[in-house]
Amino acid sequence: QQNELNSFLWTIKRDPPSYFFGTIHVPYTRVWDFIPENSKKAFQQSHIVYFELDLTDPYTISALTSCQLLPQGENLQDVLPHDIYRRLKRHLEYVKLMMPSWMTPDQRGKGLYADYLFNAIAGNWERKRPVWVMLMVNSLTEVDIKSRGVPVLDLFLAQEAERLRKQTGAVEKVEEQCHPLNGLNFSQV
Repeated sequence: QQNELNSFLWTIKRDPPSYFFGTIHVPYTRVWDFIPENSKKAFQQSHIVYFELDLTDPYTISALTSCQLLPQGENLQDVLPHDIYRRLKRHLEYVKLMMPSWMTPDQRGKGLYADYLFNAIAGNWERKRPVWVMLMVNSLTEVDIKSRGVPVLDLFLAQEAERLRKQTGAVEKVEEQCHPLNGLNFSQV
């Protein structure tokens, strides 16, 4: 029952009320039916919506991409042990080979091609820092590939907010997310 679900919604009692909604980064279609009506209603009634990051801003996407890269002149092959690098390269070759069979007819109907999708996710992988390669590899599964092209919940809500002409903003800057991950040492990664 909708009213029995944990809404991940907190209300800050003031006039007008403010809301805080905890979210997870998954395709919205996986969770939308389980988001209770009180959360959807709070979103609809809000005039200003802040997100973790502004995923609709091209600068945010560009900065996220840049922060993932190793320092100029360094490659993943230089920082990973040879056997791990070789296993990673073999695994990515396997994923690239399998991706056409993992894609849905709906994705193909929207003009998504396996090579394009692979390059969008794993392109320039040899220049990325190990922590970002680890996150990338974790998202290169059949289940995740089948949901590519569907925005994550945060992006879906941001797009909805724009469509509804709500004022939007971000709570964090890219650097606030990027630097802690880039600060992990190799053994932690």
